[in-house]
Amino acid sequence: MLVIEAKLKGTQVQYGKLDEAIRTGQFIRNTCLRYWEDNKGVTRNDLQKLCAVLAKNKEFPWAKKLNSQARQAHADRAWSAIQRFYENCRLGKSGKKGYPKYKKFSRSVEYKNSGWKLSADRRQITFTDGFEVGTMDLWSSRDLVWYVAPTGAPASLREKQISRVRVIRRADGYYAQFLVDWDRREEHEFQGKMTGIDLGLKEFYTDSDGNTVDNLRYLRKSERRLKRLQRRVSKKHVQGKKQSNRYHKVRKALAKQHLKVSRQREDKARKDALAVVKSNDLIVYVRRSRCRRLDLKIRNMVKNHHLAKSISDASWYQFTRWLQYFAKVHGVIVIAVQPHNTTVDCSCCGAKLKKTLSTRTHKCNKCGTVLDRDHNAAKNILAKGFKLLAEYLNSTVGHTESDPKRVKAQGETDLWLKNGDALALSWLNELRISAAENPPL
Repeated sequence: MLVIEAKLKGTQVQYGKLDEAIRTGQFIRNTCLRYWEDNKGVTRNDLQKLCAVLAKNKEFPWAKKLNSQARQAHADRAWSAIQRFYENCRLGKSGKKGYPKYKKFSRSVEYKNSGWKLSADRRQITFTDGFEVGTMDLWSSRDLVWYVAPTGAPASLREKQISRVRVIRRADGYYAQFLVDWDRREEHEFQGKMTGIDLGLKEFYTDSDGNTVDNLRYLRKSERRLKRLQRRVSKKHVQGKKQSNRYHKVRKALAKQHLKVSRQREDKARKDALAVVKSNDLIVYVRRSRCRRLDLKIRNMVKNHHLAKSISDASWYQFTRWLQYFAKVHGVIVIAVQPHNTTVDCSCCGAKLKKTLSTRTHKCNKCGTVLDRDHNAAKNILAKGFKLLAEYLNSTVGHTESDPKRVKAQGETDLWLKNGDALALSWLNELRISAAENPPL
């Protein structure tokens, strides 16, 4: 599944009608959530039936204007939140279970296979539901006709490759996201290169070869302008009264600046992840997750108010998410390991040396190894990846009767390998040994 995004260009009247569609989708979702709260044993099918009831109700004439499949899509959103809450309760998740909340400021409306139509040149989109938005131009650097359609297939059949269209309102305008059914695959030249990655704050990451990537700290660089805009917003806000046009103008400027920082983080994370995947055949990194119980939780780390802003600015989660995506696209093996003792252990002799956050150099008293703190941790991370591979292959490959969850029970997760990858791993090892014996001139 690919997501192609294009900016919608139209008139202020069309933008207002899109806002009405977004508010209607929010109404459908919140009504489905209330129906679930008031009735026991509600299923997803019951919420789908409720959408048709709302469309026929004369008290809510605006509900009928939204496309029927779009109403079902927002019922699915409500059910997704309900199902996630049930899953967290079933697993006994500590803390808050994520009880579904009512939406107050929704920013998107989603259409399925109807309610919209693309022009022949794929440069315009027409919304055909009851809101009568009409035709809007699509501005994008990517063309929607890039995918290969069946020979001689009509335009209606080709459009079925676009499974959904999502309209999103952002600070700088309205966008249409097209979800395209496409199995993306890229060619990758295997050379036997393997690396371990340690994510940090001083440097964005350090690999097991000692290479580093700078942490650009986009939020810190924009902080001065953000503070100035925030002060202007606060001065123009009047409590308990309708806000002026100048207030909304400054508020939008502040939102655009935050959006710029968000896009800078996303762009850097995507480019860094792609560069790592293209230059390596096996990648091991420390999992820094938001939800796993045994992982180095980002939500716990940001409780340190001295580091919270820097941790959020580093965007570790976005980087690891793109790393996993590009690895599957290029056929590269990626392993996420636990962070325990990766900083304490010596990568040369295994001796334990406790360090404070201010200690940036690893000096082993036993073997005399002197390395940068993050470089030493990256080497330990790569070693943990090799150990996990050995445990996985010994427990599953060639033994179909063994339990494939054995390794997961030991606390290591996110290792996606097939039985046929055993030959690839041995080949990678041979390439690595060959490269070590015959270094380039």
